[in-house]
Amino acid sequence: MSTPTAAPSARRPRRRLPRGLRRAAAALLLATLGAPAAASAAQALPPAPPSVADARDQLAGLHVGYEDNVGYDRSAFTHWVTISGTCDTRETVLKRDGSGVTTDSSCHATSGTWRSVYDDTTFTDSSSLDIDHVVPLAEAWGSGANLWTDAERKAFANDLAVPQLVAVSASSNRSKSDQDPGEWQPPASGWRCEYARSWIEVKYQYDLEVDSREKTALTGMLDADC
Repeated sequence: MSTPTAAPSARRPRRRLPRGLRRAAAALLLATLGAPAAASAAQALPPAPPSVADARDQLAGLHVGYEDNVGYDRSAFTHWVTISGTCDTRETVLKRDGSGVTTDSSCHATSGTWRSVYDDTTFTDSSSLDIDHVVPLAEAWGSGANLWTDAERKAFANDLAVPQLVAVSASSNRSKSDQDPGEWQPPASGWRCEYARSWIEVKYQYDLEVDSREKTALTGMLDADC
């Protein structure tokens, strides 16, 4: 049974800097100074999302409001940035999410195998992959990121420490576009629980709002897919 959602309210005033931004900004500063990135290429998948129980608690704590994408411009979110050496965020995610990945001197993936978790397809050509923002940039803008500074949006768009960036097929990424879980869910049903928990974690860490349809969809995914 789905949990009733609260009635949406007007956009709340901005509070303290979200926990995710404080951490992501610090990580970007370390990368700029040449320190190793906290999320290295050793992982096979994005950082693990919270447990189902924790995701339910986080979802219950998110503010329900009206999302408004007026004024959104993709260029307001600087990406990609250099993470380490010649590797930018895209290349770092490709190395992290792939198997047997080799790169050239510019850090471009020249070989490897990648499984797109959204549609459970496998690729050996990195040009067939996009790096998806689990919570799309336009969605973030409309649910609170329009109140951030350019530097804060840059940190969000390149955050490797939360389950926000994942290498997926270009076709699934473009099918998703800027839609939230009330409008689009991964075709591969086996990834929907992970997707819902990841979405909730990102919104929680960045203190972003949800709309009522989105919250209902996420509650349903936790109930049906986890």
